Amino acid sequence: MTDNRLTFLRRVWAEQLTAGVARTPLTSPDGARWLLRWAGVCLIVAATLYLACGYQAGFLRLNAWATAYPDWIWQCLTVLGDERMPFALALFFSLRYPRLLWTLILAGLIAALYSRGLKELFESVRPPGVLAADAFHLIGPGHHSNSFPSGHSVVAGVFFGVLIHYARLVEWRLLLLLVAVLVGLSRVAVGIHWPVDVAAGLMGGALAAWLGARLAASWPGPATRVSIHLTVVTLACVLTVGLLFDDGGYPAAAPMLRILGAAALLSALGQYLVWPLMRGRAERR
Repeated sequence: MTDNRLTFLRRVWAEQLTAGVARTPLTSPDGARWLLRWAGVCLIVAATLYLACGYQAGFLRLNAWATAYPDWIWQCLTVLGDERMPFALALFFSLRYPRLLWTLILAGLIAALYSRGLKELFESVRPPGVLAADAFHLIGPGHHSNSFPSGHSVVAGVFFGVLIHYARLVEWRLLLLLVAVLVGLSRVAVGIHWPVDVAAGLMGGALAAWLGARLAASWPGPATRVSIHLTVVTLACVLTVGLLFDDGGYPAAAPMLRILGAAALLSALGQYLVWPLMRGRAERR
């Protein structure tokens, strides 16, 4: 690719990032209130479960209830909390809404500190490490350690929390909230986390999304810097490629992961290369 073409692409990317930032409000008071209330409800649920019945409260009942639905549904829901998934889904809107991407990065870093820090601090045992194999329904790999909090629930709380923060319609916020909760419940359904883990994970994710949005509002500059943006997008593409070959231990979700991964990569290719180059060709005529 010639220097002139690279210069043209950088100019187009810069124009698109500037226009994209203008599409998204710097702050969203309503969105912030949604996230704080959601986090508060999760805190109440986690505290009530733990104080009333103990750390394992509600697991067997919810796990048994989930068996009424096909395993593939829970597998498809649970992979939405895979750490690679937010990067893949972000490729669909990264250039059009760069402020959302920047907020996701900041919120994700905060959430990683929360999730990994608490896992190492508590070192709690997961259901397969405590319960007999015939006492509950296990789908996928049976991990035994680092149960608190649920990492998949944290990821869901962050990703859908950021979207909830910037969404304009109540209907969209309710739908995104429902999906995040279902991702959390799927961790109990596949038999890998206690309900308290899920509630704490969603709470941490929602708070990370709220804090990430506040940081992005006070430090918005990187959202329009082409070099930073392209670095994040390149990383997202690399992680998305992994979805094409690794199902995370949930084979029934593999077709969905491949479709989403391929669609996300094609979307990025179209946004960042195909459309700008077609535009440049049209301008030269």
